[in-house]
Amino acid sequence: MIGDVFAWFTTAANWQGTGGILARLAQHVGYIALALVIALVIAIPIGLFVGHTGRGGVVLVGVGNAIRALPTLGLVTFLFLLFTESTTATIIGLVVLAIPPVLAGTYAGLQAAEHDVVDAAQGIGMTGWQRLWKVEVPIALPLVLGGIRNAVLQLIATAAVAAYVGLGGLGRFLLDGLAILDYTEVVAGAILTALLAIVVDLLLAAAQRALVPKGVRLAAQAASGRAAAAGGAA
Repeated sequence: MIGDVFAWFTTAANWQGTGGILARLAQHVGYIALALVIALVIAIPIGLFVGHTGRGGVVLVGVGNAIRALPTLGLVTFLFLLFTESTTATIIGLVVLAIPPVLAGTYAGLQAAEHDVVDAAQGIGMTGWQRLWKVEVPIALPLVLGGIRNAVLQLIATAAVAAYVGLGGLGRFLLDGLAILDYTEVVAGAILTALLAIVVDLLLAAAQRALVPKGVRLAAQAASGRAAAAGGAA
């Protein structure tokens, strides 16, 4: 099997054309990018509002948990029957999948901001808008970016459902391989999906390290150390 998979990857025909690896990879990344952008536009403002004001936190958590329980393939199939358009159904399904981790990361990040720091910002005359963007958001950034990383990894894994409603992406290798019992193609498709997830996660980890201020990173590490020490003492 290993030799067959290696031969599949080294066959030039599998890299070329509209059904080749590069084309399928571009389609897969395109679905993910579009769904992520829409999810960010929806989830981050809501998470910032709820985290900053404290209003609707219980509802947000409940809705987020309910959305997480939805089966993506079933949702995309239902949307396809509803809209009879593959791209629309797939993107909506992926957006619904990506919203909960981004929403949770944004809300939890703002809630994690120490009240003493926020109160001090208010005490020196900062408006609510200034406190949000100059104090709370920088402190929340690690959790916000963590939620985005989580969403991207979930999207990479589940964007394969696009193949079930007639679209492209890496899921085509899985679906087409199963249809003709070509398990080499199925394994190759799974490997490509896993490699994409690893590479993207490493890039996002590097971006997260670059974007989060050093002081915030050190404070987060200190808080984690205190929590671990308290847990050990208990």
